[in-house]
Amino acid sequence: MKLLHYTYRKLSLLLFLLMAVWGVLFYYAILDEVVDETDDTLENYARILIKNALHDPSVLDTEGTLMSFYKFRPISEEVGKHYADVFYDSTVYVEMEDEDEPVRVMRTAFRMPGGEYYELTLMISILERDDMVETMLWYLGALFLLFLICTSIGIRLVLKGVFRPLHKLLDWLHGIQPGKEVPPLDNPTAIREFRQLSEAAVDMGNRSYKAYVEQKQFIENASHELQTPLAIARGKVELLAENEELTEQQMKELDAIYSTLGRAVKLNKSLLLLSRIENGQYTEMEDVSVDEVLDGLLPDLMDIYEHKQVHLVRKQGEEPFMIHCNHSLAQILISNLVKNSLLHNREGGELQIITTPASLAIRNTGDTPLDGEKLFRRFYHSMDGKKDSTGLGLAIARSIACSVSLRLTYSWQDGMHCFYLVKEIKNYR
Repeated sequence: MKLLHYTYRKLSLLLFLLMAVWGVLFYYAILDEVVDETDDTLENYARILIKNALHDPSVLDTEGTLMSFYKFRPISEEVGKHYADVFYDSTVYVEMEDEDEPVRVMRTAFRMPGGEYYELTLMISILERDDMVETMLWYLGALFLLFLICTSIGIRLVLKGVFRPLHKLLDWLHGIQPGKEVPPLDNPTAIREFRQLSEAAVDMGNRSYKAYVEQKQFIENASHELQTPLAIARGKVELLAENEELTEQQMKELDAIYSTLGRAVKLNKSLLLLSRIENGQYTEMEDVSVDEVLDGLLPDLMDIYEHKQVHLVRKQGEEPFMIHCNHSLAQILISNLVKNSLLHNREGGELQIITTPASLAIRNTGDTPLDGEKLFRRFYHSMDGKKDSTGLGLAIARSIACSVSLRLTYSWQDGMHCFYLVKEIKNYR
């Protein structure tokens, strides 16, 4: 989920809860205000009625109308002295309406000049609670919905503006490519945290690129400097092996040293090749037929691994698979993939090589699937741990493929290791 949507959802939920609480509080506040105003009206009316009764005792024998009903009732002196005003809600049956109407009732007591105590019951008609609640809910609901919509739109627009520098930074990060110089970032913002984040991202990108360049330069220099010492060491071992006075045990030791030096030479050449590929030193590009490269490599490779008795299945499309690549690199790419499938194939296994106008598929029998994430890393060795493997063959193949816009992938299907080489389709935003 995007940060904008997540923040918007959380704020909208919070706003909804706050509005709901406000609606409930507003409802009860309005009800309380209505009751207070009604009670004030009853008190004022009662004072008027009592004043009239004190000046004209005949008022005591009268009753009010339906909308403001009042009634006087004599009470004892003891009750009158300790009488407390009472307010409450009640209903009155209206014959014309044939239903009970809500009223607000007040009961109070007063003393006549002659010493008699009277109770005044006063009631006035009020809105039906159900009608008032329904009306308030409709108006509050409409107001709540309108406010929520307007606020949500406003929050979304504000958040979109606030997070714009972050989105620009993410687009910039997506544009960074390994081994490529970090592009400039033009992302002005008044938000300090986003400004600090942009500065930190640019600084980290520059440091990563510098470290990458230094590491690549070191590997290239080291590989280049090791070529001569390794060649000299192998030559001296060869000369020493020609000594007829050496014992059989000494010859075995020299053979082991010679093999180790051979692997070191092979590893050194692979590292130097990787460095040159990443440096873009192979500039001579041409259209290369993968099918023709396979036709030239397969006979020799099958002879080398003849002892494994691997059954080759070769299928070709109507048209050859053409790639735009340096011819030497194309040979190395295809050779590494085929040699890997032969080297790690079981004895008496099967090797399938299928080409179409748009892809190359190389499949070989195996026992267990490999880790597709680690497989193309440098110096990665599978579970079989072949001594002849430098752990750089597939890394070199992936590097060559990436340099010429090819996608190299691995999968495990039906007990077979499957490598696919296809032309990469770039997505333009």
